[in-house]
Amino acid sequence: MARFLRALLATALLFAAQCALAAPLTVFAAASLKESLDEAARAYRRETGTPVRVSCAASSALARQLAQGAPADVVLLADRDWMDHLGERGLLRGRTRHDLLGNALVLIAPRDARPARLSLAQPSTVLAALGDGRLALALTASVPAGRYARAALASHGLWAPLRPRVVEAENVRAALLLVARGEARMGVVYRTDALAEPRVRVLATFPGRSHPPIVYPVAVVAASRHPRAEAFAQWLRTPPARAIFRRHGFVAPR
Repeated sequence: MARFLRALLATALLFAAQCALAAPLTVFAAASLKESLDEAARAYRRETGTPVRVSCAASSALARQLAQGAPADVVLLADRDWMDHLGERGLLRGRTRHDLLGNALVLIAPRDARPARLSLAQPSTVLAALGDGRLALALTASVPAGRYARAALASHGLWAPLRPRVVEAENVRAALLLVARGEARMGVVYRTDALAEPRVRVLATFPGRSHPPIVYPVAVVAASRHPRAEAFAQWLRTPPARAIFRRHGFVAPR
């Protein structure tokens, strides 16, 4: 009887472990990572059998959700400050955080638009090209892409004159969509966003020195109980994962 009970317990434990591994791993990710992380999730499932569920939104919104107890296993933001915000509140698992990716900031217009020639070194040409149109940005007070954009525009003497023409969107993908639909004449988004949207084209790339470094840190959420959370966060640094991110335009962090 004792031998039977031990065998039954071992079977139950094995079944529980298999169920845990088969449970979806939830990743909170910055909106600009949508296509690349979806592809990475598929690749990880093929390799390990573990399904990965990706939830994308503005880094600020994700950080607030986690602070309010939203369930997630891994978090990947577009901003060190918001990740610091989580770390200071004890919401990240120790020693799992690292800088994963970098990006660039670009000025875009609808694909079919034909604005006059412009140069970021000559602010008057940007103002002339925008005319009475709107400039789409992510929220400049809280969303990383919006804060980077404001800093980049200010460094070129463009923020003050353009401020009345700015329309702010809840995240960088929403700003991208305004331009893609022709509802804004220009926008400032990440280079990877422009690559993901065929209805826009890049007019100029902001120099890296014009804004804080764009860095995407990743970490395991302290409350996660998924047995593969740390393994997935580490897998994102492997050559197969890095190849996926490179195809989507991301670079190594600086």
